[in-house]
Amino acid sequence: MTNMIDQAIDWLLNFTGLEGIAIILLTIILAIIQNFLGIFPFATLIVLHISILGVKVGLMASWLVGSVAAIVVFVICKYFFHDWFNQRWGKRLKRYEKWQYGFDKYGAWAIIFLRTLPIMPNNIIAFMSALSPIKVSTYTWSSIVGTLSHIWLFGIISSSLIFPDMDLRKLIVSYVIFCIALIVIFVVTHRRSLRKICGKDRAASDS
Repeated sequence: MTNMIDQAIDWLLNFTGLEGIAIILLTIILAIIQNFLGIFPFATLIVLHISILGVKVGLMASWLVGSVAAIVVFVICKYFFHDWFNQRWGKRLKRYEKWQYGFDKYGAWAIIFLRTLPIMPNNIIAFMSALSPIKVSTYTWSSIVGTLSHIWLFGIISSSLIFPDMDLRKLIVSYVIFCIALIVIFVVTHRRSLRKICGKDRAASDS
């Protein structure tokens, strides 16, 4: 299956004649298809970007393409096919019911976590988010951050294979700093929300 996908993408590149940064025109379409159907891993497009555009530009291109695809699929599912997706996918998404708790409690942070690690397919994340009450603005920024985190991490792993002689220390150190910053922000915001909840509970008990 993977070989077929690779061959199909190679054929599309040859057929369209796209080269350099222009391949984004093709990969955005492929990323939207991937976010809808999940018939091939998004990692295929990341490797394609890196191999053609280099590590830095390739990762940036992957971030752009992945973010746009995630937002487009979410908006289409939420505002145009919400009822259809709810009927067709509602029962199928029950297997991921344990993650629904994370969506309800942590919202954007659950999306960032799920998009960083390949725990759940991209299309399922978009579908679950579209069927949830999450705001478009919240989904948008969390998907952008989560996609960046995923691509950054994957770029570190894949670059060592594609470019074995490349010095990845700056890429690794910067990603560690990025993760620490996210964790600190999460802890601070989560503590604030807990204090608000505790304050409301105390006020209710006093009254």
